[in-house]
Amino acid sequence: MSSENAGVLSRIPGLAYIGLVLTPLFWAGNAVVARGTVENIPPLSMSFWRWVIALAILLPFGLPGIWRHRQVIRQRFGSMLALATFSVGAFNTLLYLAATTTTATNIALINATIPIFVALLAWILLGDRTRPIQALGIALAITGIVTVIARGDLSVLTNLQAQPGDLIMVAAVFSWGLFSVLLRRQAVPLPALTFLTTQILLGTLVVLPFYLTDLLFFSGGFELSQSTAMPLLYFAIFPGILAYGFWNHGVHKIGPARAAIFMYLTPVFASVLAGIFLAESLGLFHVIGGALILAGLVLATQTRKHTHYPTPERSAKGDPHD
Repeated sequence: MSSENAGVLSRIPGLAYIGLVLTPLFWAGNAVVARGTVENIPPLSMSFWRWVIALAILLPFGLPGIWRHRQVIRQRFGSMLALATFSVGAFNTLLYLAATTTTATNIALINATIPIFVALLAWILLGDRTRPIQALGIALAITGIVTVIARGDLSVLTNLQAQPGDLIMVAAVFSWGLFSVLLRRQAVPLPALTFLTTQILLGTLVVLPFYLTDLLFFSGGFELSQSTAMPLLYFAIFPGILAYGFWNHGVHKIGPARAAIFMYLTPVFASVLAGIFLAESLGLFHVIGGALILAGLVLATQTRKHTHYPTPERSAKGDPHD
């Protein structure tokens, strides 16, 4: 998009807010569509082809920047590979694996705790100061996660009956937390589009051997048809590229602290979409767990107004102000 067109768009009243509402809607759709199509498209195929399509769309725009900044990329290759592994490579792959054995609602609720995991890992690994109100928020959010995983029944935990997908989704969120902490420690001085394109390229290469192993020895891949091609296009375009653009524009216009509030819409949208398209029903444990997670997020983030939390669908996109 030209700078002139971008300038025109940036002057449209309310565009940032519209984009910030659409972004969690697209993220929620990522979980719902994955849950609805995971029986037709294996998770590793879903992850690999999502990024191949996104890369094919972005490469014509991002390749010139990669060439211009090739020296920086070469010097910081190790850092960029690690960032791509935890974000592009691991996060969505684990999310799609989780979709095989848990609901879209659970995925979205656990996914909403990303700021909590970022704050917790920043405290553990970077020594960030955690205030008492933030510690309370972290504790409430973790209690909410446990409530969702246990489905409101403690015997689920004591008898080790938790859904594997819930635990895999916790691993996905943990992976994104590691990416976020590494992004702060190993900041790479690249423009946003160049950083994004490089990360998707490296992340796709990370997923490739796992995809080929699954294709040759386990799942056998999938049959390409309209019913399988459309979800892959959705994954690449809406929760990937468009959500990234909307999110970064919103952060630039209203700031990261106010934009972060819109993340809380993701589980709301997911529960509605899952009810409509997947016939998933909300249980009391969803309500209680969701309320604890929301309260924890509010407490844990309200005193961190200047902290910028990378979100999952930014997929290693870097700071929008680069």
